[in-house]
Amino acid sequence: MNTHVPMKPSSGPRGKGGRKRARQTPKGRQVDLPALDEIQALLTDRPRRRDLLIEHLHLIQDKYGHLSAAHLTALAAEMKMAMAEVYEVATFYAHFDVVKEGETPPPAITVRVCDSLSCAMAGAEKLLAELPTRLGKDVRVIRAPCMGACERAPVAAVGHVQTFKATTDSVTKAVKSDTHAHAATPDVSFEQYRANGGYKLLSECLSGKRTREDTIKAVDDAGLRGLGGAGFPTGRKWTLVRAEPGPRLMAVNGDEGEPGTFKDRHYLALDPHRFIEGMLLAAWVVEAKQIYLYLRDEYPELRLMLLDEIAKAESAGLSPHTTVHLRRGAGAYICGEESAMIESIEGKRGLPRHRPPYVAQVGVFGRPTLVQNIETLYWIRDIVERGAEWFTSQGRNERKGFRSFSVSGRVKNPGVKVAPAGITMQQLIDEFCGGMAEGHTFKAYLPGGASGGILPATMADIPLDFGTLEKHGCFIGSHAVVILSDQDDMKAVALNLMKFFEDESCGQCTPCRVGTEKAARLMEQGPWNEALLDELSNAMRDASICGLGQAAPNPLVSVLKRFPDDLKKPLQAW
Repeated sequence: MNTHVPMKPSSGPRGKGGRKRARQTPKGRQVDLPALDEIQALLTDRPRRRDLLIEHLHLIQDKYGHLSAAHLTALAAEMKMAMAEVYEVATFYAHFDVVKEGETPPPAITVRVCDSLSCAMAGAEKLLAELPTRLGKDVRVIRAPCMGACERAPVAAVGHVQTFKATTDSVTKAVKSDTHAHAATPDVSFEQYRANGGYKLLSECLSGKRTREDTIKAVDDAGLRGLGGAGFPTGRKWTLVRAEPGPRLMAVNGDEGEPGTFKDRHYLALDPHRFIEGMLLAAWVVEAKQIYLYLRDEYPELRLMLLDEIAKAESAGLSPHTTVHLRRGAGAYICGEESAMIESIEGKRGLPRHRPPYVAQVGVFGRPTLVQNIETLYWIRDIVERGAEWFTSQGRNERKGFRSFSVSGRVKNPGVKVAPAGITMQQLIDEFCGGMAEGHTFKAYLPGGASGGILPATMADIPLDFGTLEKHGCFIGSHAVVILSDQDDMKAVALNLMKFFEDESCGQCTPCRVGTEKAARLMEQGPWNEALLDELSNAMRDASICGLGQAAPNPLVSVLKRFPDDLKKPLQAW
């Protein structure tokens, strides 16, 4: 019997006599001292808190154009975090360029070309084909999802500056210009806003002339709903959050990444203090001591402007009851989902949370949190000052109020259209958009952005509002309307949207992560296997954790159900 037991392989260096030598350095990647000096110079006296990780990553990206392994290691050491925690966050967001050891950093200038639906219809693929040759190897040209300027498609971002209605010539010219964003100039300045009665309502609330209960009642009576997509009644949400024990917090969702949506951008550029006053009012109502305003990274000029305008309101003594923290997104559509946004605010990957508990109970840093969309807050002052009757006097087809429609696609006059709630698509096109674009015949429309489904022109007489489209397999969402014409292939439309969801899936759950990828591959191939695509759609809708995966099949299912003629034709590109 052989009793020999083989020795285990050596687990480390050994000295004379086979004895294991003491390790000279700790396990893991070692901190590069020059890189550490550079990180400390960037952070200066900024707090090293975990929730500021994404903000600190932006500092490095902005300074060096990428995130090197040495800088990430130094940042982890400086913030006393595990390297894995820093790396998983840095690699989650599209606007961070992580460069591993031995890899070549990206060129100094990156051009992102939006290839989402409205831009694809306007010629994005031509730009993507021509720009690399025109710009040469010293400029990186990559695809990017919706940039929130669908009415000015196609859009290309040169560094941090967007070029609207982009052409190869205009982008080439922009590459030779300043690629750093500068603060936007609002249409209505702080001084103009105050001169026209701005912040009077807030002052009355803070001084006790108005009560929280009366403010909630005014919003309730007006029927104001969350305008970010879900449509939850605003007054009811305030009441629910107020019922939770303090301290309470507030988060503002400015991450409108739904293809076709750009209304928040419009209102911030138009009259930022109307939004800021509404935000401060809502914080007063729920007694939120801290506000976290999360703005998508595609709006850098608005972020810089908001930093200035919020500082003006603070200097004027208009926010003694709360503190506003402006947080910068990093290129992740999923962070428009409220719990994923909260994870990002906390400096983590934007992974949606399981519910319950809901964010009104357990939100930012585990505290009860009021989450509101930018446009919802924009209307607060008008509703409270003018009264609920002013708001409810608007509307058609037995609906009340008005809605902001982001309209893009095949119409003469795209843009943000403030129209009565319950207006039909045909009325919206004829009365607010100047009709269809020259040479185009109305064929179909997206009533609620990429996830809201697709309806044919024969169904253009349905009132557009919350609760009116669900029985047709669609929803209004954030009121992002994309108009399609006889020159658009519905299979190509559905494929474009599915590729968007594939790219933007956070990867947390298998039905969404694998389902969107599988669906896109099946849709790209020859004749569509309708039974298999339908089965795959059901799996995504039934088993995905959050609304991204649950709604991703909506355009596909719409085409399968309502556009049989397009299914018979070969897939056509724009």
